[in-house]
Amino acid sequence: MTDTPSDPRASARGAGSGPASGRVANRVAGPDLASLIACPHCDAVYRAVQPAPRARAVCARCHTVLIAPHRQAGQRLIAVALAVVVLIGAATLTPFLRVEAGGMSNATSVLGAALAFSARPMLMALALAVAALIVFVPVLRALLILYVLTPIVLDRPPARHARRAFRLSEALRPWSMAEVFAIGCAVALVKISDLAQVEFGPAFWMFSALVILIVVQDTFMCRYSVWASLDR
Repeated sequence: MTDTPSDPRASARGAGSGPASGRVANRVAGPDLASLIACPHCDAVYRAVQPAPRARAVCARCHTVLIAPHRQAGQRLIAVALAVVVLIGAATLTPFLRVEAGGMSNATSVLGAALAFSARPMLMALALAVAALIVFVPVLRALLILYVLTPIVLDRPPARHARRAFRLSEALRPWSMAEVFAIGCAVALVKISDLAQVEFGPAFWMFSALVILIVVQDTFMCRYSVWASLDR
């Protein structure tokens, strides 16, 4: 983190609006570290100011959104996390796809596809890594979000070790690849549709819905607001 001179160019932008609606973050270099926020991309440091409703605090240097609070965001994030757990749990137990070619057919689930290489000892680590990235890590992140946000939404003190749980959830975010798996499978199935008859199972549509939920989660997640609530 680098300190930068005072610069009031950071602005708030309403959702979908073009011009700046007001200043919500001023670049500072002061001793009050609790009131500062650093841009995660360019390390510019600002004095954190709560934006107006439907506004965002944007970095003046790289235009990264720093603070973007939403009304009832906690309730929506809890609902999304619960939906993620249910969808992934059901997708691992139901057929993902069925392929038929030359009079022969085969169907598999998501977990079965991830562990397809586990029969070979040399590929056991790869099979476990694939299963973790598309099943276990997304479920763990959703459970951690539920653990952190539920007391906050209920106006109760944060749960024990909530900061560590949220930090772990953020560390696992790049490794949660359930939506990447769904998009990759869709592209691959389009390419083999001319060679075999492909039927999508319930798990495929569950993972398709999961892609939308991940986008919704990233839209409503204001990490600064979560950290501020944990500090209080």
